[in-house]
Amino acid sequence: MSGNTGRWSALRERLKPLRECIRRHVPRGLRIILGLLLIIGGLFGFLPILGFWMIPLGVMVAAMDAELYRRWRRRRNRRKRR
Repeated sequence: MSGNTGRWSALRERLKPLRECIRRHVPRGLRIILGLLLIIGGLFGFLPILGFWMIPLGVMVAAMDAELYRRWRRRRNRRKRR
C-alpha cells in the first residue's frame, strides 16, 4: 500500500507544472466546459476515438474550479502537515 502512495505522490508532483500552466492560461469558464465535454465524451468510450480515460480527465479539469474540491484539498493538506 505504501508503494502505491509513493507512486501517486510522484505522479502528482510531475503533473503539478501542467496543472499550474492550465490554471494560469485557460479561463475558468472554458475549463468547466472542457471538463464537461470530456466527461460526456468518455461516456461514449466504446467508440474508436473516444475512450473511458476521458472521464477522470474531465473530472480533474472541471474540479480545478470547484470550491468544494479546493476546500477538501486544503483540509487534507493541513492534516498531512500535522
